[in-house]
Parts: sequence; structure tokens; C-alpha cells
Amino acid sequence: MSRRRFAARGVPGGYRVWDNHGRRWWGDHYELCPDDLLTELNGAADPARITALLKRYRTLKR
Repeated sequence: MSRRRFAARGVPGGYRVWDNHGRRWWGDHYELCPDDLLTELNGAADPARITALLKRYRTLKR
């Protein structure tokens, strides 16, 4: 099994998604760990599902 491309890393105030291949942060800062989003990014990577999850996590920040 290969190494996962995306992983959540704890940062002050919450979590950020780290792209292991690009070696940079991906997406926004999240207060809660985005488990569903990570599962989708590392799995099927359906763009519609990723967009829906991003919108959901953005609304949780407000």
C-alpha cells in the first residue's frame, strides 16, 4: 500500500490538510478534523463530493 497523499495535521487553532506529493498545505484551516474530506481525497476523489464537503466544513467555521 502506498503512502496517503493527503493527511490532516494539527496546527494552532485546529487542522490543515497537508499534500504529501506537492509538499504544501491544501485547502483552508479547519477547527474540526475533516475526516470525511480526507477519506474522499485519498479515495475516489469525486469532484462533486469534494466540493460539497468543502462547503460543509466552511459553514461549520462560521
